[in-house]
Amino acid sequence: MKKNCILIFSLLCFSFAFSQSTITGTVVDDEGAPLAGVNILEKGTTNGTSTDFDGKYTIDAQANATLIFSYIGFTTQEISVSGKTTINVTLSEGMLLDEIQLVGSRSPKRTATDTAVPIDVLDVAEIASNTGKVEVNDILQYAAPSFNATKQSGSDGADHIVPASLRGLGPDQTLVLVNGKRRHQSSLVNIFGTRGRGNSGTDLNAIPASAIKRIEVLRDGASAQYGSDAIAGVINIVLKNNTNGFSGGITYGAYSTAIGDGWAEETGETLYNVEGENRLDGKEKNFDGETTKIDLNYGMALGENGGFFNVTTEFLSKEKTLRPGFSWRKGYGGAAIDGFNFMINSAVPIDENTEVYAFGGRNYRDTNANAFSRDGFADGDNRAVPSLYPDGFTPQITSLITDVSVSAGVRSKTKNGWNVDFNNTYGKNNFHYFVKNTNNASMQDASPTDFDAGGHYLSMNTTGLELNKYFEDVAAGLNVAYGFEYRTENFGIFSGEEASYSLYDENGVVLTNPATQTAAQDSNGDDLPGSSQGFPGYSPANEVDRSRTNYGIYVDSELNVSDQFMVGGALRYENYSDFGNTFNFKLASRYKVNDNLAFRGSVSTGFRAPSLAQLYYNLIFTNIVAGKSVPSLLSANNSTVTKAFGIGRLNEEKAVNASLGFTYTNGGFSATIDAYSIAVDDRIILTDNFTDQTVLGPLGVDAAQFFANGVDTRTTGLDIVLNYTTAIGANGKANIGLIGNFNDLEVKEIHNGNLNEFTFFGPFSQAYLEAAAPDYKFGLNLGYSTPKFNAQATLTQFSEVELQDFQWVDTPATTQAEADLLYPVATDIYEAALVVDLSIGYQFCKNLKLTVGANNLFNEYPTPQFDGWTDQGGLADSVQMGSDGTYIFSRINFNF
Repeated sequence: MKKNCILIFSLLCFSFAFSQSTITGTVVDDEGAPLAGVNILEKGTTNGTSTDFDGKYTIDAQANATLIFSYIGFTTQEISVSGKTTINVTLSEGMLLDEIQLVGSRSPKRTATDTAVPIDVLDVAEIASNTGKVEVNDILQYAAPSFNATKQSGSDGADHIVPASLRGLGPDQTLVLVNGKRRHQSSLVNIFGTRGRGNSGTDLNAIPASAIKRIEVLRDGASAQYGSDAIAGVINIVLKNNTNGFSGGITYGAYSTAIGDGWAEETGETLYNVEGENRLDGKEKNFDGETTKIDLNYGMALGENGGFFNVTTEFLSKEKTLRPGFSWRKGYGGAAIDGFNFMINSAVPIDENTEVYAFGGRNYRDTNANAFSRDGFADGDNRAVPSLYPDGFTPQITSLITDVSVSAGVRSKTKNGWNVDFNNTYGKNNFHYFVKNTNNASMQDASPTDFDAGGHYLSMNTTGLELNKYFEDVAAGLNVAYGFEYRTENFGIFSGEEASYSLYDENGVVLTNPATQTAAQDSNGDDLPGSSQGFPGYSPANEVDRSRTNYGIYVDSELNVSDQFMVGGALRYENYSDFGNTFNFKLASRYKVNDNLAFRGSVSTGFRAPSLAQLYYNLIFTNIVAGKSVPSLLSANNSTVTKAFGIGRLNEEKAVNASLGFTYTNGGFSATIDAYSIAVDDRIILTDNFTDQTVLGPLGVDAAQFFANGVDTRTTGLDIVLNYTTAIGANGKANIGLIGNFNDLEVKEIHNGNLNEFTFFGPFSQAYLEAAAPDYKFGLNLGYSTPKFNAQATLTQFSEVELQDFQWVDTPATTQAEADLLYPVATDIYEAALVVDLSIGYQFCKNLKLTVGANNLFNEYPTPQFDGWTDQGGLADSVQMGSDGTYIFSRINFNF
């Protein structure tokens, strides 16, 4: 009898241990506020759920199971059920890699190390407070393995909006989302010596860093999921949604003007600043580029059902930096910025299944950058009016950039379990040029010294509907999402004042008929140039107002064939009103060998529609070659001039992406390593200069450039992300992270047709295309923190960069033999360099923290070039770490 009782008892225990039980509970944050959307997963299975707007959940799980509670921005918790039917959880703020994502997978069951494609999750608030970096591009440059952005100088609009790239592709081949919704691009087209020449990217710096909760970087082709521009990947910016009152910070920093031993070597040239003083005589000030940022964030709860309202305002002021330049580039250095931003993020629950949300903001920047210098008339330069600038001048290209966006929608869960999201997003970028400290030489003494030069704008409106459902009973779980998007775009160019673009005759009248009017001349009898020097204004002939529409239909699904094996796929059809339709697919898979190790891979096709700016941008401008002005034309794709040179109609870029990698996690250690290959056909480029005077002579220009589907490229590489976190002592924590990227871009074919290859897209332009894809970048992040103290060091190794200088433009090669002679003298090599950033922070009390530090602590600069032919006119070009040197900063964080 006793044995039977024991057997019955054992069977009951065994049955209980493996029986299902229903667990309910509430998940809140440290302030007791409910958290909606927390991911709850039964460990070792695909069984899961999420909290509602009140933070409540219900899940059926094994009585001996372990539940994993994860939520973006909060530390993940694992809790054993142990027979309990009620489990209430408090999550603390923090960032872990294994958290659910918004980008790359539409499944609510997916985590960062659980996806079939590589995703970086960056805690922007922590990075910004500990490093003193005040702009999004700077944060991503040192935190994401294959992201590259370098500040330019002497590149017109690119001085004011920094072009950025992912995996070495163009700025417009990375799609940017905000809270999962498409962000509009900038209206700027990069023309001069910049990475991303001929591209129009999204202005990431238009979004205040202090408004951002986290940034998710999907490093994989995603056109089939998200549409055009996602060839290289997707950057999703998630805005803050905290409700805990006021917080903010004050950052102040400045750049050291000590240029380092390498730059102080004898160059055989006199080096200048904008005032014409020798920069190497020891008389210059010790710091410049003073930067002040004041940011304030306020969040509050709306109602009692998880609603919130969060607003951020930010003031940023940065003075110019000034570094050694040659006589024709006395103002080499970074642009000045005065900006004011605000951003709002909000959600209001209507009931337990429906919420209305809205977010958006306005970014305003007043910027100032130095153009190439003009010598005085006594030095043989007739671009300067002697009575206004007897010793010449350095024009200042200033701009007013306004960026606005608003997104609103409704999310709801239907009775049969479908999640529905209906949204409309509108955004507009307006870029207005003003040129100061300059003149129109043909107006002579009557010339003004500042000009309204006109500008350009781009607006985008996207309306979308998405439906999403997770089917727990299909295999080990199936997620299905499908949707529809309709988008309208509008691009325009508006003219400046007459004096900014006109050429005047000897009587001070605009020259319109050379047969009856005589151009104004200098005392030597040479014609005086017209328009504002530094940047000529847009004329009424340049004005454009063009629009287009497109719609897309897509389906995106993921099937857990088993707990170990997942496959996913996406299909997307898009139709554009101006060039036709395209169909793309994506296949992805992940196989979990065990709880620690998983292999993953994907293959997809992609596309990027030619932007409206690439189709219709046009301008007669002044190019600088060896310190001299060359009137040049950038011709619109639909113009008769473009057709006369045999340049065809622009079509979409087409891509094939493939990636293969693995993830590994064990305790505090995680690793993701992914190899990739991206082939892009018909890539749109900006050609070199054509000089056929039979076509150009009547237009009054010496050279012309065009946008064309000019090259096929293949980019291959490897991304590495390693991270280890461990406790030290009772309260300390150490973190070691290594990010790395190997990258190789190959120009497979140049589509020059019957045109001369060296004129169409020569070594000068090819070098800039390849410089956007450096051979490698590695970052070692070392951190230590306690409740009161933290220290962080980042060591970033940049690879060598090779550029071709302006000798290719001054005496352009037309044959391989001529090119072979130019290579040895026109190649500028910027050596590999190591940059060290260091910061130390101390928490004085719960409400106040001080951080001090230095970026580029050891004042590393690009390798100096001594022949005066650098593209941007300085002693070096802005490559790798830029050319501003050490930045010393302090920041006070506060909350109340």
